[in-house]
Amino acid sequence: MTNAATPSTALERYNAKESEPRWRKAWDEARLFETQNDDPRPKYYVLEMFPYPSGRIHMGHVRNYAMGDVVARYKRAKGFNVLHPMGWDAFGLPAENAAMERGVNPRDWTYANIAAMRTQLQSMGLSLDWSREIATCDPDYYKHQQRMFLDFLKAGLVTRRTAKVNWDPVDHTVLANEQVIDGRGWRSGALVESRELTQWFFKITDFADDLLSALDRLDRWPEKVRLMQKNWIGRSEGLEVRFRLAEPPPGADGTVTVYTTRPDTLFGAKFLAIAGDHPLAATLAAGNPELQVFIEECRRTGTAQAAIDTAEKLGFDTGLKVHHPLDPDWLLPVYVANFVLMEYGTGAVFGCPAHDQRDLDFANKYGLGNTPVVCPDGQDPASFVITDTAYDGEGRLINSRFLDGMSTEAAFAAVADRLEAEAIGDEPVARRKVQFRLRDWGVSRQRYWGCPIPIIHCESCGPVPVPIEDLPVKLPEEVSFDVPGNPLERDTAWRNVSCPQCGGPARRETDTMDTFVDSSWYYARFTAPWLTDAPTERGAVDHWLAVDQYIGGIEHAILHLLYARFFMRAMKATEWSGVAEPFAGLFTQGMVVHETYKDAAGAWVQPADIRLVSEGGERRAFHVKTEAPVSIGPIEKMSKSKKNVVDPDDIIASYGADTARWFMLSDSPPERDVIWTEEGVQGAARFVQRVWRLVNAAALAQGSGGAADADLRKAAHKALAAVEEDVERLRFNRCVAHIYTLANALEEGLRATVSAAAAGEAAGILVQLIAPMMPHLAESSWALLGRTGLVAEAAWPEADRALLVEDEITLPVQINGKKRADVTVPRDADAAAVEAATLALDPVQRALEGRAPRKVIVVPGRIVNLVV
Repeated sequence: MTNAATPSTALERYNAKESEPRWRKAWDEARLFETQNDDPRPKYYVLEMFPYPSGRIHMGHVRNYAMGDVVARYKRAKGFNVLHPMGWDAFGLPAENAAMERGVNPRDWTYANIAAMRTQLQSMGLSLDWSREIATCDPDYYKHQQRMFLDFLKAGLVTRRTAKVNWDPVDHTVLANEQVIDGRGWRSGALVESRELTQWFFKITDFADDLLSALDRLDRWPEKVRLMQKNWIGRSEGLEVRFRLAEPPPGADGTVTVYTTRPDTLFGAKFLAIAGDHPLAATLAAGNPELQVFIEECRRTGTAQAAIDTAEKLGFDTGLKVHHPLDPDWLLPVYVANFVLMEYGTGAVFGCPAHDQRDLDFANKYGLGNTPVVCPDGQDPASFVITDTAYDGEGRLINSRFLDGMSTEAAFAAVADRLEAEAIGDEPVARRKVQFRLRDWGVSRQRYWGCPIPIIHCESCGPVPVPIEDLPVKLPEEVSFDVPGNPLERDTAWRNVSCPQCGGPARRETDTMDTFVDSSWYYARFTAPWLTDAPTERGAVDHWLAVDQYIGGIEHAILHLLYARFFMRAMKATEWSGVAEPFAGLFTQGMVVHETYKDAAGAWVQPADIRLVSEGGERRAFHVKTEAPVSIGPIEKMSKSKKNVVDPDDIIASYGADTARWFMLSDSPPERDVIWTEEGVQGAARFVQRVWRLVNAAALAQGSGGAADADLRKAAHKALAAVEEDVERLRFNRCVAHIYTLANALEEGLRATVSAAAAGEAAGILVQLIAPMMPHLAESSWALLGRTGLVAEAAWPEADRALLVEDEITLPVQINGKKRADVTVPRDADAAAVEAATLALDPVQRALEGRAPRKVIVVPGRIVNLVV
């Protein structure tokens, strides 16, 4: 197809408001972005993390999806069959909170938001395959999630047990450890409490070793993300040591087992500490009300490691003693402590205050003292003391009897060898053990707006899976949030059912799944979302996965990305997929940030209500309505609470989607934060108009050509090769710089009266280079040049490599080994010509001081060395 636009009509300003909807309609009518699974071209799967339907897109969405769209459009032009789908992470607490605040049904609120945000995303001109759209709250989606839950259960990858959990007292739900940030709920911000509940768990620990080792093969992931996951999985090699109780209380085991990664520090031990819910603590608390109260206080600390680390270290002296494993005459006191968790290790630790900060804080509080047993290299052992800061590094053993003088590594082995050879009863005192910090993923949530767990509880049969033919277990249509807690517990009509196994009275599981389950496999569903009888089509999922390029925020490094890696392995174990890793390439983009503003009363003011002026180099802000002065605050992440949010709809309405896209891609490296400024957006808008004028001028060019043609062709093909290289590496801001360089060259060539052929070729390359970034402008410009079809379906141009070779090269010049100058010579210059050009340089003449060099050494294409 061609557009009616001609150079004569294009003298007017480019009209984004008229042009952009027209081209989006053309793409839709041509169904350009609908992907066929049986397309024979090589596949490329690009995916941005799908959004939560809050009701409005924000500038972070614009940046994220613009980046993905550049990759999708570029790869499509390069001849790939590109899958670039969109969906909605639609379950979650915000919908329930909205229901309580607004008196609406979470379902109605969610689908209304989806409709609004779909319209907004479509206005951005994204090359998305909307025919594959999914929403995780659709029964057609979560039916298959329930099916996989049952398959995981059958495969032994799901378990149900009573466990200590993180309880959010505001959201009235359980949180996984990964969802507790600095001791607070990741959504509510409330201080998390510790409770014991019966929960469903995904056995992510079954894959701990594989999840860890496979990170080394994810070479297209950011190193920072891989390191975060390695630390979270937390593989450690240590020793499980049994401490013998001096006088075991009635009903208690005679030993306490401790897992330690530092057995080399055993001679520095000052106490043994156990968790509040350790079996020994429970035995002692039965007859000790004070200990019962202390244990209850421990439970309020939560189970997240961050909360434990930052809380004041408190202990309760049980009066019990244990024998030191290396010296039976040495007795250590036993405490119940709030910093020891039953979920980590064995629920017991030995305290070595000199070499563990947590132990030192505890020992200093209770006057237990410390004995340094590891001395840093270069430190005099006689003067090495510990006061308020523990030393946790390596060194040589001191104050440790037979270990003295050994390295920490050698001491570890010596202690392990000795204690493994000794026994208490029929069992060795110690055994080597590999342990992981990672814990199983608790997926039970006490919420309505989530995927129902497909289990029915029968007093006779126990937990019974819902039959496959009865899936999906749908949420009830009507729901009330009049009182706190899970509405499903109160819905007797929905809850009470017959047992599918014995037919007796039973009740549905009223917990729903953690919403991170929904996002742990959506990328696989996109490969064949039309399936009604299975979560995936094996051929399609194995063809498309792993996702070639995944784009999203680094805040998901542990939560979503680790869960998705587990889920893919569980799907492989249950034969829903043959692929273990979900994302081959990962890119984590920076945030969009903006200045903050406050009025005289200290209230936040929106950027739309601000008028900025510059006077004498000083920027000042005023309220547009009242003209009252407004203070300019620091640049921070855009947030509703601080009102420093720019509405994408306002930008698109004022400047067009291409301007917003161009600014987001051009302002800074994509992995860094981008500072949103009105000046920057206006600069992007001016470039849109400049491109339009240049293309118009190129379409009218009738110059004589000559040397100007050669220069322009070289500039165009250099820009083409450079953009191609930088798109492949997601260096979008550098692509923008290359395009600016080409625009300058085209403008200069037009002034130098280049020929119509050279101008047309350069303008055509310019248009194809901007097409992934500013697709609407590119279509109008493509039509203006008289090209047929849509640029969105045109093949990527091929750079003429002969034009990329520089005619001249620049070589460094050294005199007696020290660089003094650079010499620029023709690429084909011989050694004599290079020597002559070098000796003619002013810096070389000054350095030689009239003397002739003893030797001139020309290394072709590399360097010139002069020996004086």
